[in-house]
Amino acid sequence: MSLTLDTYRLLGRSGLRVSPLALGAATFGTEWGWGAEQDEARKLFDLYVERGGNFIDTANTYTNGSSERLLGEFTRDNRESLVLATKYTTLRRPGDPNSGGPHRKSLFASVEASLRQLNTDYIDLLYLHVWDFTTPVEEILRGMDDLVRQGKVLYVAISNTPAWQVSRMQAIADLRGWSPLVALQIEYNLIERSGERDLIPMAREMGLGVIPFSPLAGGVLTGKYTRDDLTATNGSSDDGTRKSFNLALGTLTERNLAIADVVKEVARDLGRTPAQVGLAWTLQNPGVTAPIIGARTPAQLEDNLGALEVGFTAAQLARLHEASAIGLGFPHDMLASDHIRKVTAGDLKIDTRR
Repeated sequence: MSLTLDTYRLLGRSGLRVSPLALGAATFGTEWGWGAEQDEARKLFDLYVERGGNFIDTANTYTNGSSERLLGEFTRDNRESLVLATKYTTLRRPGDPNSGGPHRKSLFASVEASLRQLNTDYIDLLYLHVWDFTTPVEEILRGMDDLVRQGKVLYVAISNTPAWQVSRMQAIADLRGWSPLVALQIEYNLIERSGERDLIPMAREMGLGVIPFSPLAGGVLTGKYTRDDLTATNGSSDDGTRKSFNLALGTLTERNLAIADVVKEVARDLGRTPAQVGLAWTLQNPGVTAPIIGARTPAQLEDNLGALEVGFTAAQLARLHEASAIGLGFPHDMLASDHIRKVTAGDLKIDTRR
């Protein structure tokens, strides 16, 4: 069944309604060497909102602050009808040790800066952007709860953090009556499926909606790269292009291009584009709430929105799954084995649906 941007979903254990595809605003601004100028970014924003989209994702340091500033301009007339998500922890002033990190001083200063840049009185959803293993979780959770009580933040969330730490934090928040985490942002796509080991099952159990970033693996799943791109001979590793960025991250590999080939084959079968197939695949996971799309042109955004209309056959899903499959590792593979099922349950039939 096709979806639309105004077929809203609840975010985690909250009552907040969000669109099934979030608009990523990391492409708003060109300070990073790629992205959309202000007029083009405005077209992306307007197109998304006109289709019924309400969930917009940014961060305090995306495009050196231009992303938040542009959103502050674009949302002057419809701020209340939108769900704005931003993040903190990345360094806002290199050289200032307290201008980044998840601690209380960084948290409060970053939120105040984001409120100014976004030209708003409150942030709908605030993520801890990057875990750093240095700040006590109680300090983070209490600081987040204080901001919620002050009305400067409505909901809190987390990204790029180990599953065991997220579940621990959620348990502490519940036990102390602090604001719970309602969303988990992770990289998740046909190339990067390791979130299926612990992060996504944990999020479902603990009440966090999963918000995948890079659902097209930096563009690799769109079919734009070939085996000729496996080396950086056509450009330096820091020339500001998405290709050099993907090479630096190790996203361009033979395995990943082979997965992209299968995506292209399924797309041909469906009469769809590879980007639509890659995005639609993430939406098949019941633990996923809303992938983030990072289009740079209205044409790309139009194409991405077509993912909401894609339906797979069981055979097509099996092809995509087989091409991109990963081992879940210990203890998951062991617990799923026939031997363990036999020694723990024998011939018992247990209905585990809920």
